[in-house]
Amino acid sequence: MVDLPINMRRMLVLIGILALVFIVLEFNRRLEELNMLNRQNQMIQTQATQAIQTQFALQTQVAYAGSTAAVEQWARTDGHYIKDGDLPVVPVGQPGDAPVEASTPTPFPTKVPNWKVWWDLFFAE
Repeated sequence: MVDLPINMRRMLVLIGILALVFIVLEFNRRLEELNMLNRQNQMIQTQATQAIQTQFALQTQVAYAGSTAAVEQWARTDGHYIKDGDLPVVPVGQPGDAPVEASTPTPFPTKVPNWKVWWDLFFAE
């Protein structure tokens, strides 16, 4: 058997290199975690900004809905009300005119193959 001399300096260098490798690996893991947390932070900030913008838009809509301009717009369009001084116009047909009837399109017959006609004759209920 050969006795290998254990050199303390070599052992310390080897232990130092191993410690350095573990430190670098741990540093790399922490950097990856930092990058992941930064991405999550960006995403949450974007969502928060969108929520705030939605809140401002809804507050604006609520403020407009409570205003007199919104009430007047609804009254004129959906409520069919008029203001004092307006002249309402109601279209009326001339006396003796025939009423306008909506024409319904006539359906076109579809061509049915002969075998289908015979099949239906014999086997249809």
